[in-house]
Amino acid sequence: MPRPVLVIADLHLDRSRPAATDTFLRFLEKEAPGAEAVYILGDLFEAWIGDDAVSADDPVLQALRAAAASTDIYVMHGNRDFLLGADFAAASGTHLLPDPSVVTIHGEHALMMHGDSLCTDDAEYMEFRAMVRDPAWQQQFLALPVAERLEQARQARGASTERNQQLDEAIMDVTPVAVDAALREHQVRWLIHGHTHRPAIHDLDTPFGWGKRFVVGDWFDQGSLLRCQPEGWRLETLPHDA
Repeated sequence: MPRPVLVIADLHLDRSRPAATDTFLRFLEKEAPGAEAVYILGDLFEAWIGDDAVSADDPVLQALRAAAASTDIYVMHGNRDFLLGADFAAASGTHLLPDPSVVTIHGEHALMMHGDSLCTDDAEYMEFRAMVRDPAWQQQFLALPVAERLEQARQARGASTERNQQLDEAIMDVTPVAVDAALREHQVRWLIHGHTHRPAIHDLDTPFGWGKRFVVGDWFDQGSLLRCQPEGWRLETLPHDA
């Protein structure tokens, strides 16, 4: 019998949110071993300032490595952890997944993305995204001392939170034009992404027939999971206090 494929995103793991970390560790221990594959579509961490700033003995890396011994785990860069690198992959036993990627799930081709590149109405953010994804910028940032990188990350998170509180919610969501363009470019009718923190399943009318856009939610108040099985794909929640 085919095993399920599990998709999560936007865990934003951080010491200030121990409940989310506990839920994720429980997910890796109990859910991941029974899956065909696990996909983490960005923002696994609240911030990642470089592979050299975290010890391989970190509990999250150890739990990922243990789960990856029996299940393939794929991790995509998000807008908070775009500096995840080869050393992280080696320490965690996971595979870095390009954004975007087309993945075959039980015979269906699905486009997987973090989702921030679809928010094209937010011109200021799109400029910031292009800057921090530039290899030259990343090389310069990673050359800074860890303490300085931590401080810059702290300031950036604060500025982002303040800015998001002032923005119209519609600007922070994906734009239909960008969704349509992504589906056309990759010739698929199924799209899975995170980033917006708005879990839902949307019907789509694509050039290739009726499709769906699956949005997995964040892990602030509870876990969010897309369980893909041959008989259907459904969104589930994972309570923090289980």
